[in-house]
Amino acid sequence: MIALKLLIDSVLSIFMWIIILQVIMSWLIAFNVINTSNRFVYMVGDFLYRITEPVMRPIRRILPNLGGIDLSPLVVLLLIFFARNLLYEYWPQ
Repeated sequence: MIALKLLIDSVLSIFMWIIILQVIMSWLIAFNVINTSNRFVYMVGDFLYRITEPVMRPIRRILPNLGGIDLSPLVVLLLIFFARNLLYEYWPQ
C-alpha cells in the first residue's frame, strides 16, 4: 500500500510542476520573450496546455472574471497541496 501512496504522491507532484511550467510559459509568450512561431516552443506550449486545460477549465467557469488575471492555476495548486496533505495524514503507514 505504501507503493500506491508514493505513486499517487509522485503523480500529484509531477502535475504540480507541469502547472508551474505552463504558467511560466504563458507569461513568457504573453510578454513576447519567446515566440510561438518556433516549432519546439509551440509543441511544448501546446503539450502543457493540453495536459492542464481539462483541470483548469471547470475552475475557470466557477471563478469570477478578473480581466487578464487567471487564478485557476493557483486554485489547482492549492487543491494539489490539500490532496497531498490528506494523503499523508489519512493513509495507513
